[in-house]
Amino acid sequence: MNIPNNLKYTKSHEWVRLEDDGTVTIGITQHAQELLGDMVFVETPDVGRKLKQGEECAVVESVKAAADVYAPIAGEVAAVNPDLETAPEKVNQDAYAAWLFKLKPVNADLNHLLSAADYQKMLESEEDS
Repeated sequence: MNIPNNLKYTKSHEWVRLEDDGTVTIGITQHAQELLGDMVFVETPDVGRKLKQGEECAVVESVKAAADVYAPIAGEVAAVNPDLETAPEKVNQDAYAAWLFKLKPVNADLNHLLSAADYQKMLESEEDS
């Protein structure tokens, strides 16, 4: 499974990348898109929306199910990925390139998030149970 080391992760299967400009880019993990299957719709939050950490803020829908996406940190939505409106399948093609939205964080401290190794361990423990 592809779990890039340069990203942080959440227990709810979002990936998080701190950008050079201080914004934070968020998407869903390869594991999440594999569980969901073929994406048919992605609903992103509105630009300018202020999010609390853990708040439901987006939805990804596949032929199998719909899943909520949660804000891994608090912040204001700075951008959304316009490509996903007409091509949600890009999430299936490369979950780490098909970001959902970017935040201007209230606090860019990502230390509470999982490292790639910790995310891998979490996935392995889920498989074992």
